[in-house]
Amino acid sequence: MDPTLHDKLARVTETLRGLGRVAVAYSGGVDSTLMLKLAHDALGDDAIAVTAVSPSVPLHEREAAAEVAALIGARVLWINTHEVEDERYAANPINRCYICKTHIFGELSAAARAEGFDVLLDGSNADDTGDFRPGRQAAAEQGARSLLEEAGVTKAEVRAAARGLGLPNWDLPSAPCLSSRIPYGTRVTLDTLEMIGRGEWALRERGFREVRVRHHGNVARIEVPVAEFDRLVAQRGEIVAELLAAGYTYVALDLVGLRSGSLNEGMGHGRGEAAGAAG
Repeated sequence: MDPTLHDKLARVTETLRGLGRVAVAYSGGVDSTLMLKLAHDALGDDAIAVTAVSPSVPLHEREAAAEVAALIGARVLWINTHEVEDERYAANPINRCYICKTHIFGELSAAARAEGFDVLLDGSNADDTGDFRPGRQAAAEQGARSLLEEAGVTKAEVRAAARGLGLPNWDLPSAPCLSSRIPYGTRVTLDTLEMIGRGEWALRERGFREVRVRHHGNVARIEVPVAEFDRLVAQRGEIVAELLAAGYTYVALDLVGLRSGSLNEGMGHGRGEAAGAAG
């Protein structure tokens, strides 16, 4: 491991040992997985995971998160969150992610405190300080600390550390919530989330590891990496049939290709992930 990264992780571990009992807001993504691994290695059973169960998170992601937590040996508290029931969230304003994270971190924090874990951690890293990230503000307001960010650990270093520690999801692509596929101002409903989830699962089942189904009413706009275009077109008939079965009338391939935060384009915030706002 790179000596600089080793020193950064040692700083995180030293901080953890001074915190007592901690709960990690754990999604199963590589960032929160690394944070959970470091916390469990440092504190054992005094570190747990708290994970949101929400219609905006596909079931397969929760199942994968459970498997990795079990590999680490960490206990997981599964918390049903209720952000989708909030009219402010359902209206899908530009600050939807802030509303969402306020709900989620508030509910995760309350559940952790009820179990005797007063410190809530998240997996934000040093690269998360740029772009349009209202969710980070909400997490901070709910008292969550970001030890990877505090130690200056970058995303590339997160992946390198996760790989070095044998975590199987070290190269897992980012997977913002399903609501991030819906243009701002278009209402978020359970039916819409189910359509998007079914569409993306159909593509993942066909081997497309990085994919977005952007929801534009009755139009599904598929984003995959440009290098995957030929393979997708070769399966065009089957993919169209599955997306029609999911509830769409029209199916389109975005010729620009997959890019994070494409629904932020034109907002003046660039193309980066918006902390789940437009993944």
